Amino acid sequence: VQLQASGGGLVQAGGSLRLSCAVSGSSVSMYVMGWYRQAPGKQRELVASISSDRSGGSTTYGDSVKGRFTISRDNAKNTVYLQMNSLKPEDTAAYYCKAVYFLDTYWGQGTQVTVSS
Repeated sequence: VQLQASGGGLVQAGGSLRLSCAVSGSSVSMYVMGWYRQAPGKQRELVASISSDRSGGSTTYGDSVKGRFTISRDNAKNTVYLQMNSLKPEDTAAYYCKAVYFLDTYWGQGTQVTVSS
């Protein structure tokens, strides 16, 4: 299973970006998918997650992004998205996607998001 994250970039505060995580080698619907971020000098933190289709596709969000970010999954494209609105400078970080299926965990490479004030 491979995860390919994309969509990062430089944006002004208040702007929007959409990150994509394309999954190959398996069906994205089977996995708990998550977006994490890590800023320099800080621990990696959960941004958002979505459960498998079998578990209802429920979503969870970190407190700092609730109401601004939305995670979604497109099974036809085997891709998970993170729509980020009302971006703040403190959202600046490398963003990583993760897939979990029972004891198996897979990470994608990071995509950098930089929000200027």
